[in-house]
Amino acid sequence: MSKKTIRDLDIQGKKVLIRVDFNVPLKNGEISDENRIVQALPTIEYVLSHGGKAILFSHLGRVKEEADKESNSLKVVAERLSELLGKPVQFDPETRGKVVEEAINQLTNTE
Repeated sequence: MSKKTIRDLDIQGKKVLIRVDFNVPLKNGEISDENRIVQALPTIEYVLSHGGKAILFSHLGRVKEEADKESNSLKVVAERLSELLGKPVQFDPETRGKVVEEAINQLTNTE
């Protein structure tokens, strides 16, 4: 019995949760090595090109207290991902709750 991959699933019109490793190194607020982002592109592009709604989850650095959130925001990664994909990437700093649910429900198949 072989393992299923995303290519074995019908994702047309479905919400596809993808856990990505975007814990990239930053230097002065800039990404110094984007390899982890680039490696995730084929999966993200596959979902988008097959009518799925890609919902990406990751972390950046260690957030021990509220003050750590500012310097460890994935916003810079979302901006670079948008450039690499050639399409807008919606970034939401929230990780749970109604705001996230509403943002996910409003996604279209092209985002």
